Formats: sequence, structure tokens, C-alpha cells
Amino acid sequence: MSHLTYENPLISRYASKEMSQIWSAQKKHSTWRRLWVALAESQHEMGLPVTREQVESLRAAVDDIDFELAAKAEKDLRHDVMAHVHTYGERCPDAKAIIHLGATSCFVTDNSELVMIRESLEQVRKRLVAVIDQLAKFAVEYRDLPCLGFTHLQPAQPTTVGKRATLWCYDLILDLEEIEYRIEKLRFRGVKGTTGTQATFLQLFKGDHAKVDELDRRVTDKLGFKDRYAVTGQTYSRKVDAQVLSALSGIGQSAHKAGNDVRILQNRKELEEPFEKNQIGSSAMAYKRNPMRSERMCSLARFAISLTANAEDTAATQWMERTLDDSANRRLSLPQSFLAIDAVLILYRNIVDGMVVYPKVIEKHLNEELPFMATEEFLMAGVEAGGDRQDLHERIRVHSQAAGAEVKVRGGQNDLIERLQKDPAFAGCDLASALDSRKYIGRAPEQVDAFVTEIVDPVRQRYQADLDQSVEDLKV
Repeated sequence: MSHLTYENPLISRYASKEMSQIWSAQKKHSTWRRLWVALAESQHEMGLPVTREQVESLRAAVDDIDFELAAKAEKDLRHDVMAHVHTYGERCPDAKAIIHLGATSCFVTDNSELVMIRESLEQVRKRLVAVIDQLAKFAVEYRDLPCLGFTHLQPAQPTTVGKRATLWCYDLILDLEEIEYRIEKLRFRGVKGTTGTQATFLQLFKGDHAKVDELDRRVTDKLGFKDRYAVTGQTYSRKVDAQVLSALSGIGQSAHKAGNDVRILQNRKELEEPFEKNQIGSSAMAYKRNPMRSERMCSLARFAISLTANAEDTAATQWMERTLDDSANRRLSLPQSFLAIDAVLILYRNIVDGMVVYPKVIEKHLNEELPFMATEEFLMAGVEAGGDRQDLHERIRVHSQAAGAEVKVRGGQNDLIERLQKDPAFAGCDLASALDSRKYIGRAPEQVDAFVTEIVDPVRQRYQADLDQSVEDLKV
């Protein structure tokens, strides 16, 4: 039957098992039950009519979920939370009467989503650090390999292959800072009641405000959160979702930028993403070596970026204490944003780990443009030989345009050096020495060293345990 129904390719093709499991039905509804246990346990501890035996009965059945029974109940009740309340009650009849005591649906739905968002952010952070580490290694390896720089996608002052990689890497460092901030600031909805006023819990505690606040604190602690949102409506503010998806979009933006760069450079044959021995680039053109990983990374990144507007629209259109038109929407946008970025980062690491660099092609392209880059050196050499700067500038301008026409109009080689060497004004100048590409890369190698030492190494130290884990990400 699976071949007769639509399957989400984020699950079947792209994202990891770990991220898929975080957003699975089992994880979601087990977390609901963990919340019901935390609520019942806290109510027992604070003297409400909930027994220790009832709490332990609920705890023992947290993962034992009859999904078929729940589906039947939801079809009848038209309410997913109540369907699972009844299903849990059938499994734990001795505790049936106290499940969900004083709570509203968003106690389990919103709080469980915050738990899953936190775990997903931690998973994203782990993958980010792995890509940052891999890019830094690549940057160090090619720290001093000169290559043609580009501005406006036109040849510009040379840089190095390693320095360019630090630009990709630094974008991810900025993304990591944002993910770390979102993890730090993520809070728990807690025990807030139907419209966020905690009225039902105040009734349970006979008007004791301190006990209501203590119940909220205890449940928050039991779910592993340091803090709660100070006030909520029925839901936590949907602005939180917008902020989280914006952070994920940032990763998508960084990956898309790097993926485009790789695709352009592969077109120039300067570098190449991994290509398997038996991989087919085209069903028609057998010779093709298409950058399919980078293309896929860009494609998934663009999808994740597009979902940010979805979360922003949802945050903007909530009414009063809440409206349910966010629910179906968030069932799609939250998990799919995380699944897409998870897949993007798996691809990114795989691409960088197997990147092939072609120094001879890079040198050839650089040498084709270097005479133009070196014109200021030529000018200074001519002045040092006794020439007039303004006259030399005009001669270089005329020769450069003629050399450009030779390349673009007649398809020839850049012959600027030969033209200048024949010009009497440059007769006493050593023009050949000006064509050493290393003269034009500035502090690029030193910048790579400083970047890795000052920026990347502290990240590696903070997350060394993550980096020491398996390298399954590399198997795409």
C-alpha cells in the first residue's frame, strides 16, 4: 500500500532517522503522556486527590500507545487530545479519572512541541558544528592556493581557495550563534489553563495562587526546562515559531549561497563535489558530472527558506487568546522546516568532505586574467624605470583594451604582457615578475589561520563530544 499513497520525500529520501523520529507520532504522543505524568505527579506532591499508585500506573504506560484505538476514538470524538486521553485511560483504568486534571489541550500539544523543537534545535546544532569543522579543515588545506576572485561574477582581485571557504564557514558560525541563542531562550508553556489565566488550577487549589505558581514551576522542571513563558494565551506566542523558523532559514540561506558557489566553480572545472564511481550524471548525456548534491542542497534550502513566511503569517493572524487555524498549518511547517534543514546539513557536510580541487585549472584561469590584475604593478615598474605616470597609464589602458579584444572578439589568448614588452616605454621593466599570483592574495592565508584559531577552534572545543560521534552524515 505504501506505493499507492504519497510519501513525504523529506522522510523517505532526505532527512535523517534521528530528526524523523523526533517528529514521529510515537515521540509526540509519548511526550503527551510524559506531560500528563508530570502534571499528575506534581498534583500528587502538592496534596491534590491524585495517588502515587495512579502516577506510577501512568508512568509505566508512557510508551505503550494503542494507535489504532486512538484513531477510532478520534474519528468518533473529532478531537485528537481527548482521543488520547480516552486511550490512555483504557490502558490505565485506575488512573483514568485524573488524567488531564485541570488542563486544556494546549497543555500537551504546545508543551510537547516545545520539547520537540528543543531536541530538533540541538540536532541542528550538532550538524552545524560538523559542517563548520569540515569547512575549516578544507580552508586550512587550501589556505594559500591562489585563485581568481569574483565581484559581480566578474574576475576580480585574487583570493585563495581556503579564504573563500572561510566565507562559507563564517556564515554558518553566525547561524550557530543564532541557534545557540534560540536554544537558550526557548521556554516552556507550562501549566496555564484554557485562556492562559490558570483559573481551573486556582479552583483546584482553593484560591491559593502560590500553589498554582508552584505547580507551573514543578511541571516545567520535570520536563527539563529552566524557565517558563511569563504569560500565554491558550498557546505560547506563535512569534516563537517564527523566530525558530527564521533561524533555520538562515542556515538555508548560508547553504544555498555556498551551494551556488560550488555549482559555478564546478562549471569552471575549478573544483568538484563528490562523484561516485557508478554515478550517472544524465540519462541522455553520458559524459555529464552534474553537481546533484549541491543542486539538491539548494533546492531543500529554498524550501526551508519559504516556510519562514508561513510562520510569520501565522504569528500575525492569531486572534485574541488563540485561534485554531494555526494547528494544521504548524503540523506541516514545524517538522518540515527541521527535516529540510537536517537534510541540507547532511548534504553540506558530505559535499565538503569529498570536495575535489583542481589546482592546474585554477592556475590557468588565474593566469588568463592576471595581466589585467597586475596593471598597477606594471605602472609602478614603469615609473621606477623613469617613465611619466600619466603617459604610462594611457599606454596600459590602450594595450589592455586591445588585449581584451584579442580574447573576446578573436578568441585568442591574453597577450597584454607581450604588447607591453614591445612598448619602448616599458623596455627597462621586469614585467614577468609582476605575474606572481601570490603577490596579489594579500593576507588571505593569514586570515584563514586567524579565523580557524580564533573562531572555529572555540566552537570545536565547546562541542567536541558531538564531533567525536559517528560520521554517518558522510554517507549520502
